[in-house]
Amino acid sequence: MRVLRLETVDAMIAFDLDCPISAGGTRLAPDVTEAEVRLLARAMTYKFAVLGAPVGGAKGVIRARPEERQDALRRYCSEILPLVDARSFITATDLGTFAQDFASLPLDPVDPALQYLATGVGVAAAAGAALGGLAGATVAIEGFGKIGAATALAVRAMGGRLVAVSTVHGCVRRPGGLDVDELLALRDLHGDRLVEHLGPGVLESPALYETVADVLVPGARTGSLDEDLAGRVRARVVSPAANVPYTGPGLRALSARGIVALPDFVCSCGATLAIRMRPAGTEEVAASVERRVRTLVSEAMTHEGGPYAGACALAEEYLATWVEPDQLPDGPPLA
Repeated sequence: MRVLRLETVDAMIAFDLDCPISAGGTRLAPDVTEAEVRLLARAMTYKFAVLGAPVGGAKGVIRARPEERQDALRRYCSEILPLVDARSFITATDLGTFAQDFASLPLDPVDPALQYLATGVGVAAAAGAALGGLAGATVAIEGFGKIGAATALAVRAMGGRLVAVSTVHGCVRRPGGLDVDELLALRDLHGDRLVEHLGPGVLESPALYETVADVLVPGARTGSLDEDLAGRVRARVVSPAANVPYTGPGLRALSARGIVALPDFVCSCGATLAIRMRPAGTEEVAASVERRVRTLVSEAMTHEGGPYAGACALAEEYLATWVEPDQLPDGPPLA
């Protein structure tokens, strides 16, 4: 693992492998840490490897407050331009960044809406593979931004029912089901405060994890599912939209309780697949993502150690075909 600290802005890039091409999104947040960026780069390595792509995982982060955002992004793009020109670091959107933020960089054009859709399809398809289908299944989603909304739409398309949603402003549960179109309209009007406009019964945000549902979709920052929170989960399957949601003890606690904890680097690989498929259309990308993710999850679930261990084994088997033994990652992406 190599961390490059930029000189003109409070930012860094983590490269997980020493290889010609590395890729990963750039996120912007005032409190992102070096430990977090290292974990995110490792997750990208496993994501590329499980898809059979000879690309090293990387991740860029910018530490900036909202009022510093534009200047920080300008400096960041200017300083990483030689890396992007050389194709040694390929980046895209992540938490806190948008496609227009990187307009000055010579990156291949990618439709952000298609990426979000593909990610949501992958998260839903992974859960469906674990359950034998989503028809009639109940789902609780953390976050209703670009990925959470895409996941909700994919769940609905596959016959599932959204019964709980949370944002930083609270959690709303509706066992009979939430109207996804209503949520989208409220998000357009109120952003993350949409939960406050769904009627009475707004709970604290962590209540989402205690929702009785077939599927829980974590969508927060790294390490959110620690041992304590894992002990409160009441879902049958965890299908993460977030990268690196599990701590090691949290993953073990879920497994000990018989909860199927799916590998985040498989569940959220849809955007990576979509980028590799360009210029394919929406329907073609969605169908391909659904097939590939279902296949990967089904194969990983045959592993005696469970689906997370199974997906790690698939990724590490591929890595061994193109990375020298002393370059292999020293462990899976767990917080």
